[in-house]
Amino acid sequence: MGNGQLIPILGFLTCVAFLYLSFGDLWFDYKREAELGFVSRNGTQFVLDGKPMYVNGWNSYWFMDHAVNDHSRHRVGAMLEAGSKMGLTVCRTWAFNDGGYNALQISPGRFDERVFKALDHVIAEAKTHGVRLLLSLVNNLQNYGGKTQYVNWAWQEGVGLSSSNDSFFFDPSIRRYFKNYLTVLLTRKNSITGIEYRNDPTIFAWELINEPRCLTDISGDTLQDWINEMTAYIKSIDKKHLLTVGLEGFYGPKSPKRLTVNPERWASELGSDFVRNSESPNIDFASVHIYPDHWFHDQGFEENLKFAVKWMQSHMEDGDKELKKPVLFTEFGLSNLNKDYEPSQRDRFYRTIFDVIYKSAKRKRSGAGTLVWQFLIEGMEGFNDDFGIVPWEKDSIQRLMLEQSCRLGRVTGRHLQDKKYREICSHKP
Repeated sequence: MGNGQLIPILGFLTCVAFLYLSFGDLWFDYKREAELGFVSRNGTQFVLDGKPMYVNGWNSYWFMDHAVNDHSRHRVGAMLEAGSKMGLTVCRTWAFNDGGYNALQISPGRFDERVFKALDHVIAEAKTHGVRLLLSLVNNLQNYGGKTQYVNWAWQEGVGLSSSNDSFFFDPSIRRYFKNYLTVLLTRKNSITGIEYRNDPTIFAWELINEPRCLTDISGDTLQDWINEMTAYIKSIDKKHLLTVGLEGFYGPKSPKRLTVNPERWASELGSDFVRNSESPNIDFASVHIYPDHWFHDQGFEENLKFAVKWMQSHMEDGDKELKKPVLFTEFGLSNLNKDYEPSQRDRFYRTIFDVIYKSAKRKRSGAGTLVWQFLIEGMEGFNDDFGIVPWEKDSIQRLMLEQSCRLGRVTGRHLQDKKYREICSHKP
């Protein structure tokens, strides 16, 4: 090969080397940021890429419903972008809508592809913004169908054993309905990403049911049998994702904590038990809600604040000593309908809860994080409740969320390795 031929090649190679040295790091940074890994657990801690992970996140239950229609789909991306800018890592949302308007499952085994594509969009959009999703699979309440809809379906088809809502847990026909739904959902191939849900690390975990109660069997046996059966079924299809129950956190009739920690007597008579339900072998982490102002009717803010701390510490103690599993507080909030409510109370409530988690993280204890109930976009009054917040309209809440993200990142060292943390926490001391 003559020198005349060699010079253009050398020039090309020099150009390639220059581009690599100039932009190679950016490319590899992009690849690292774009690819999400599966979250696992080691004892009482969540683990991501070999390091502990603590969750600072929120609830936006409405994602799938709003992703169905063109005029409202943008709200999903806007909310995820806002969450990402606050360093939030997990959003909890509904992966169910049984019967009714914009139903995902129209009737047993019949699904609306238009709504499934909306859920595809939610998952793909979450991945774009580097946010993982905790997807809830059915509601104990009637909103979005819930167990009531399953019971009605069985009754309408003439196969139901009982008209009681709690037959959801013990009726063989309804169990088959629910297992069929689980199979279809877990093996769904996302029309946007091409990834089956069970293989998608954008999904942080599955939540079996939102706030399960079985009032017709306060011993807890009926609910426990159902949890054991359904969690084993899910794990037979999907062994990659974490799984939680979706409990409020009340202690059952045989627990000594029913007298010392439960808000009132009624809380032990709901057919659920925090420790027993969370001990189920296929449950990877425990879930708890924090609503003292809804559970007590005669307490002021200061008393509710003290209860919240005691409630959290009790469940983290269970996580450390009894369950040996992480404890994630998947809903918490302060109602603006309380008689003594002042906006500054919400800031104090949030900060107190965040402080408990931060102290637990520093000690490598089981307190694994929190999810605020709930964040919305302006103009969503019909989806709001007495806990809802548009985060960019509340500077103090935004600051608290960002501060919690950054200090949890410092505990694990992620603020040094993760590009997003470096950017949002660079102004932090």
